[in-house]
Amino acid sequence: MLELAIARELYERYPGASEGRLAKVRSHVVSRQSCAEVARDLGLAERLAEIARTALAPDELERIVRSRNVVAAVLEAAIAALFLEHGYEPIETAIVAAFSDRIDYARTTHVDHKTELQEALARSARQVSYSVLDAEGPPHDRRFLCAAVIDGQELGRGSGRSKKDAEQAAAQQALTALGTVETTV
Repeated sequence: MLELAIARELYERYPGASEGRLAKVRSHVVSRQSCAEVARDLGLAERLAEIARTALAPDELERIVRSRNVVAAVLEAAIAALFLEHGYEPIETAIVAAFSDRIDYARTTHVDHKTELQEALARSARQVSYSVLDAEGPPHDRRFLCAAVIDGQELGRGSGRSKKDAEQAAAQQALTALGTVETTV
């Protein structure tokens, strides 16, 4: 339901935009990161904490409530429950309203630097590879440092709570080093 509502909204809101650009925006808007941010905006993390407070140890509860994947899954489950109870039409407007800020952000911000870098390099038959330079912290709270390597040269470094986030940051830095910029919708 989420992907359908967002795809429809993007198509209607930006009729002149290319299919590829709309797909990139949609991909970011429905990502785990965006779902977690919307869930937090809607107060679902706090509700989860209230419900689970008596069942979990405080440190376990904090870990779960801080988890992007768990909070995003709670939002997705809530959307699914609303769909099963009320159908698509009555909840579409609420979904779009909840994700409106994420649509605006994705439309005006470079959100998938890895794909952007890969596409830019493909035009000149070049490729990027990523390597993990360091991983610190316990399994539930790791920080990764990754490098973006192009033609044997490290052009970007980035850190993040996941390998994917660190690679995105490294790709962003590599794009800056290459002077590559993409237009918005």
